[in-house]
Amino acid sequence: MTLPTIVLVEDDPPLRTLTTRALQEHGYTVRPAASAPEMWLALDQGPVDLILLDIMLPGTSGIDLCRAIRTKSNVPIIFISAKGSETDRVVGLELGADDYLPKPFGTRELIARVRAVLRRGSGAEQEAAERAKGMLRFDGWTVNLPRRELHSPTGAVVDLTGAEFDLLVALCDHSGRVIARERLIELSRTRLGDSSDRSIDVLVSRLRRKLGGAGASAPIVTVRGVGYMLNAPVTRD
Repeated sequence: MTLPTIVLVEDDPPLRTLTTRALQEHGYTVRPAASAPEMWLALDQGPVDLILLDIMLPGTSGIDLCRAIRTKSNVPIIFISAKGSETDRVVGLELGADDYLPKPFGTRELIARVRAVLRRGSGAEQEAAERAKGMLRFDGWTVNLPRRELHSPTGAVVDLTGAEFDLLVALCDHSGRVIARERLIELSRTRLGDSSDRSIDVLVSRLRRKLGGAGASAPIVTVRGVGYMLNAPVTRD
């Protein structure tokens, strides 16, 4: 059985040593790093199951590193920081982190959070695999998930970019519910790179035009100041 691999990015030498030792004693393989360059080197050494990322780092901050990581990978990230305010936690989670561990922390809390995030990550992979099966149908439209195709009510294939397809699937998965812009930015980051409110608005506009090409208005509703919603029931088969 392969041991889960964790990259620990912490610039404080004693804390880095203690945390590495605690993780190793609980069955994890650890690649310690003290800075951004060392983190990238650690990530290049092979597959990683989790990143423990300190926010306050010399040079490139943990916040900026998280942004950069999310353009390349969905590997689970737990932020570690002496900053424990609600604002800091929210910023970290909105950037795509999976959890936030304030300093000082004990070994039991560290291991519990690591295990919880790794369990969620494993479940998310299985859920994503399930979502990639079958068809989604709404207002006569058919989304073929395995082939990543959109078919119009007339049966014609509508050409979508990868980002447009992912956006449509996200809207279908949350039909009848508003998806905040921040969440859509997170969902599209791997496709668009440095996505923003503007890039999401453009993406939604393009998708609306393609859904409206069949003669009916596209069922994507703008909720001002919040985000977007697919205003149509969706069935899955």
